[in-house]
Amino acid sequence: MTADTPLMIVDGGGVVVEWSHQAEQLLGRPAGEVVGRPATDLVSPHPASGRDDAKGRGQVDLRDVAGGPGGDGLRVRPLSRQDGSVAWGIFLPPSIGMLPGMGTAVFEALSAYTSGALFVVDERLRVVSANAAAQELSGAGAPQIQGRAVTEAWPLSSPGDLEQMVRRTLESGAPGAERVLRTDPGNDPRHTHVAVSVLPLRDAQGVLVLAHDVTGQEKAIRRVQALYAVREGVGRTLDVVTTCQELVDALVPGFADIGVVEVVEPVVRGEEPPLSPLGRDVPLRRAAFGHSGGEQQIQAHPVGDVRALPFPTPYAQTLADLKPRAMVLDPGTPWLAADPVRAEAIRASGAHALLVAPLTLRGTVLGLMSLYRVRQSAAFDDNEVTLTLAPATHTALSIDNARRYTREHSVAAALQRHLLPPAPASQTATETAGLYVADNRGAGGWSNALALPGARTALVVGQVAGHGIHTATTMGQLRIVIESLAALDLEPDELLARLDDAAAHLAQERRALPSGDPLRAEPLSATCLCAVYDPFTRACAIASAGHPPPVVAGPGSSTRVVDLAAGAVLGGSGGSPFAATSVTLADGDVLALYSPSLLSAAQSEDGTSDPRLLRSVLADADRPLQDLCDDILYRLRVDSLPGDAILLLARTRPFPADRVVTWPLDGRPTAPAAARRHARQQLATWGVDEDTAYATQEIVSELVTNALRYGAQPVRLRLIKDRTLTCEVHDSNTSAPRPRHARTIDEGGRGLFICSQLSQNWGIRYTAHGKTVWTEQALTPPSGCCPSTAPA
Repeated sequence: MTADTPLMIVDGGGVVVEWSHQAEQLLGRPAGEVVGRPATDLVSPHPASGRDDAKGRGQVDLRDVAGGPGGDGLRVRPLSRQDGSVAWGIFLPPSIGMLPGMGTAVFEALSAYTSGALFVVDERLRVVSANAAAQELSGAGAPQIQGRAVTEAWPLSSPGDLEQMVRRTLESGAPGAERVLRTDPGNDPRHTHVAVSVLPLRDAQGVLVLAHDVTGQEKAIRRVQALYAVREGVGRTLDVVTTCQELVDALVPGFADIGVVEVVEPVVRGEEPPLSPLGRDVPLRRAAFGHSGGEQQIQAHPVGDVRALPFPTPYAQTLADLKPRAMVLDPGTPWLAADPVRAEAIRASGAHALLVAPLTLRGTVLGLMSLYRVRQSAAFDDNEVTLTLAPATHTALSIDNARRYTREHSVAAALQRHLLPPAPASQTATETAGLYVADNRGAGGWSNALALPGARTALVVGQVAGHGIHTATTMGQLRIVIESLAALDLEPDELLARLDDAAAHLAQERRALPSGDPLRAEPLSATCLCAVYDPFTRACAIASAGHPPPVVAGPGSSTRVVDLAAGAVLGGSGGSPFAATSVTLADGDVLALYSPSLLSAAQSEDGTSDPRLLRSVLADADRPLQDLCDDILYRLRVDSLPGDAILLLARTRPFPADRVVTWPLDGRPTAPAAARRHARQQLATWGVDEDTAYATQEIVSELVTNALRYGAQPVRLRLIKDRTLTCEVHDSNTSAPRPRHARTIDEGGRGLFICSQLSQNWGIRYTAHGKTVWTEQALTPPSGCCPSTAPA
């Protein structure tokens, strides 16, 4: 159609006889409905006389067609018809339907072969022409669109983006890159996204705006992005609450504007989730919340709040039938009355759409996911409801994994607490204090201070590699083994050798497990440090199995690390021997045994890791031991421990001289009688009861007799009154005596048997200069008094 082509032709009787294609587009009426009808039935040439009523009868204000109040007006010319009659042709003004230099035929061709919306916009950003698709997209007919600014005629969520695109093309004369814009969801919620391109009109002062609906594609992209975000971002930790927050972060703001995840309270503690349907009184913890509305955080209940879901609501119903559901929210939604707190939060946030989905696994209920969309977002459709099943299932599996880990960690922590020894008790010759900070993952560290015969003290620190129940169990096994070995009075290097044998045996048991048992693939590795201090010689024998050496702090702020040969880790020595190092400790020295995690977690005042921190704190060794432990504790980064942080401090002190006595014995036959006399007199001085004194005299007689008969000079007797009464007989022969069950007719051979019956414990300790046979007897405290281990 050219500018000389009439919009319509009306005969002399006012009846429409021709109706052009452009008239169909501009007036929105097909030719079949118009031709043959009076023109006055179709249009109202006098809008002031009742425009709304005219439109209500299917009429069109011709002033809209002519370009509004400022338009050039329609043009009417007489036309001669073939039958000789005269008709009237109604023509658009030149400014309507085309731009200078662009014929309407071109626009008609573009409209016919373009499935999307097409707007012709002049240099003042006014709509000159709009095809039928553009009219449908705008929600108005051509008369209401033409002459208006394109940003006003076409409702968009961000009209400034379109204006910027049009102006850029008008200024540069270059086509604009396609952009996806959001339409106003209040106009048509089914079409919320359009792809817009702007093309310059070379021979006209205007642009061509092309738009086609991409709502389906955008929703599909958003669904794929949501699935990818959940798959990549959810389940990276083994913490229930963190997993819930990861789900919200993955879906907000890309898929929803508000996200809430609530978890069944027992699940957070690692307990088994309840079966469906969820009871009305089962409490849920609000574990995560996310909002895309900037700083304003509107929520019904704070994160961490625990309460049961109100009934009847879609939240409770979803956890009853385990079916996701979506709905539109408005003030008249009936179930909002059952939950006024949520109703107020929904109203304040402007949420108009809700999607709830259960977090369920194998018929059990773990929690609930609630997603909301606010003002500018479209409601959830059926495809999006189905989509939520995949992220909900993935999240439920991740939560269940975290729950199982929490439960295993709780069991491992409880097991470890029961397997750990009690707080180390101070001995007469050593004051001890300890620090133990457990790794949250359940590591296998331990420490202990053991009282040995002869007023000696054994100090032990160990660490089993790994985490969990099996690690805690292995730790308990090794701890019991080392305590049993310590009772045999072994030297530290020999003790570690026997402990290494036990670790190798446990490792062999692991390798013999069925192939499907995951524990079979976990290697057993442990480190241990053992020190034995003798207050009478002031010698401390130390041996290490892959453990860091101890620190010795003395008077005058002096500290040193013991030069120690670290052997192989337990279970991996291959039978190699362990070396023992002997150091001399002065009275008041502090010996510090620790785990490797303690050094790596120690930080200086500026927050950086400082392995020298232990030595700097121990430089003030005169402070109380517990104060030293607390000082170290306050400097640890306990939130990122690589293992259990353990510190065992022992301060040496002299053994009371009036509670130990030693007699050298000659080799004469009268030596046993002299030893009995010495013992009887000393026990009377100490106030030992008669029964214990008599038993001690018998023990002394038998031990001295054996030493003189089977041992070698020099021989000496020592009595020690500590927490028990210790009797020691030393000789220079290293041959091992053993108890015998003498026959009825035998005159001897009952010495050690008698000693074992009269004492509560006995043993043999070997040294470089011979052996010592010892016994221990319980001391009966005086009436009304309690035994004391403190120095007299």
